[in-house]
Amino acid sequence: MPLTLQLVGACPASPDLAAPAMDQAASYPASTTPLLLLLGSVTLAVSLFVLIGRSRHGRGKAGLPPGPPALLFLAKFLALRRSIFDLGPLLVDLHARHGPVISVRLFRTLVFVADRKLAHRALVQGGATFADRPPPVDPTRLFTSGGRDISFSSYGPYWRLLRRNLAGEALSPARVGLFAPARRSACDGLVSSLLSEQQSQRQDAVTLRPLLRRAMFELLVYMCFGARLGREALDEVEELQHQALLSLTTFPVFAFFPAVTKRLFGRRWAACLAVRRRQDEVFVPLIHAKRGDGDPPCYADSLLAVRVADEGGRQLTDAEMVALCSEFMNGGTDTTVTLLEWIMAELVQHPDVQTKVYEEVKADPELNNLQAMPYLKAVVLEGLRLHPPGHFVLPHGVQSGDAEIAAYAVPKGAEVNFLVAEIGRDETVWTAAREFRPERFLEGGEGHGVDITGSREIKMMPFGAGRRMCPGYTLGMHHAEYFVARMVRELEWRPAAEGAKVDMAETLDFTTVMKHPLRALIVSRS
Repeated sequence: MPLTLQLVGACPASPDLAAPAMDQAASYPASTTPLLLLLGSVTLAVSLFVLIGRSRHGRGKAGLPPGPPALLFLAKFLALRRSIFDLGPLLVDLHARHGPVISVRLFRTLVFVADRKLAHRALVQGGATFADRPPPVDPTRLFTSGGRDISFSSYGPYWRLLRRNLAGEALSPARVGLFAPARRSACDGLVSSLLSEQQSQRQDAVTLRPLLRRAMFELLVYMCFGARLGREALDEVEELQHQALLSLTTFPVFAFFPAVTKRLFGRRWAACLAVRRRQDEVFVPLIHAKRGDGDPPCYADSLLAVRVADEGGRQLTDAEMVALCSEFMNGGTDTTVTLLEWIMAELVQHPDVQTKVYEEVKADPELNNLQAMPYLKAVVLEGLRLHPPGHFVLPHGVQSGDAEIAAYAVPKGAEVNFLVAEIGRDETVWTAAREFRPERFLEGGEGHGVDITGSREIKMMPFGAGRRMCPGYTLGMHHAEYFVARMVRELEWRPAAEGAKVDMAETLDFTTVMKHPLRALIVSRS
């Protein structure tokens, strides 16, 4: 599943990583002053940048897509009181004003595309034109070993090598099939945990997200390292991954004047460094460990066998393998868990849909033939369309020279992004686009036979499209279908209270999650 552009947060230190403590406002009130100074400096710098460059990128800016002046954009954004990367509501408004392609010139040109045909033209028909990535900045740079994972590496031989290894060695149908017992065990544990939680707490309802995330994460750890970790070891790996995500998504200030901000926010930066060091200490032994005879080949095994031909046939470094394993675990966990929670919320809201899924899946006790379950697939596709875990993709960069989108110039060095959620909710493509209607993906519906890769055309792009499309989309689809099938086959899902409606409000985390985690009453069907 894809990573997303939603990078916002702090990097709280855990007792296990006791590196320097966080300079949270409650504990370190003085940290407010450097933050205000930084914001003032950034605002002043942007103001000077805009004034100096007005003749080149103001209202008369030749060839660039339309968009608001930089200062107006910043003012509107600050008025929303949102995190720095939570741009969705503002961008929807700007597209309504300026059209399907807009640009904002801050320290570099940002281009946003909200039209499916233009997205197809750029990402698919454009080939390698928009296949690059902007250079990562800290803390992303820190946790990707300098942009040496698949998500953030530049388009070229190294990226192709890593992607080919992931797709061919770790995510091929044959390799994924070897982990069927592990998937079955993960779902057995999830169902058991849900029922135990409801009984032990004497609650009328259970909260799905934490138990679902634990089950999915344990499965991805096994696929990554080929080891079933004990509770304490698994807790630490999960905590490390959580802290790494927080450092990526909750405190992006190091992207601005890093030499200065790393001093102003020294405690936070030191905490990020401590998390990264601890990842090395925990992950490297797991990567190099001898596997059990009965365990299938894992992702770490494939990384140990990689040779970088363009760099003298060298092996991957430990730092690169740590970044790649971290990417594998987080990319396969959070996006899928987010999608599953949204789907189960919709099934609670629509018991008729839940009944249809149950009638389809109960006939196959082992769930060995998910491809023969069109309604289950339709439910997952509708979840992806209406509730994509990422409302954006990771930003694309221009490979070489200047490019064009809809006859507008996109200069080299620009960041280009696509409004995934808005494209999937396009009223000109989808009937009642804001409603949950899985039937639209069955024969006769407007979504029947939809090309989820976007190769032929783009009607929805939850996994991105083109050369940078998420390489794990088949695994994500398989896990989503299997977990939905198991949760519905084993349990009936009802509202937390009689007649209660599920709150479907969204909020930004690493992915776009339910603002209020799903709580539901579950009843065993056995």
